[in-house]
Amino acid sequence: MLILHKISLLIERLLFSPETRAKRAGVIMGKENFIAGDFWSSEPYLITIGNHCQITRDVKFFTHGGGGAIRRQYPNFDCFGKITIGDYVYIGNNAMIMPGVSVGNNVIIGAGSVVTKSVPSNVVIGGNPAKILCKIEDYIQKNMKYNTESKNMAVTKKKMFLLSLSDSFFIKKKLMEDSLCKNEEGK
Repeated sequence: MLILHKISLLIERLLFSPETRAKRAGVIMGKENFIAGDFWSSEPYLITIGNHCQITRDVKFFTHGGGGAIRRQYPNFDCFGKITIGDYVYIGNNAMIMPGVSVGNNVIIGAGSVVTKSVPSNVVIGGNPAKILCKIEDYIQKNMKYNTESKNMAVTKKKMFLLSLSDSFFIKKKLMEDSLCKNEEGK
């Protein structure tokens, strides 16, 4: 029976887009979303995704948790939290959205973030646990100089275009400071 289930999942992945699979699983979803993964918790019907969202690979949604540790005392214990994602939300790879979280509109959730609290609109968040890093307007202002306007280019044209640009068109991260050495010097 397990083998048949695995075969049916494989066939479903071949026949249906991730968006269609999410809807078939019970996720309530708006329009024009890009979904790259399939982890919708065991209660996908408790998850609502707005419009124009991008949910990248290996994002995980959790609508419950902790029951197993309590069922010795309370054998039928179960608790759940609905998850609501607003419009124009980007969720980076490997982010985890915990039960009961609501995410506002125009939000960027950084890769690997663990979102344990609800998120207001118009912010960038990241970390474990996730914290507000900046307002979306600050993010836009900081990164506009890197805007290549290549979103709708064909793959091969985009590759040629990006490889032709000077390094000044690419994001560069600052070198980490060695706080350990600074602490040593201050002693």
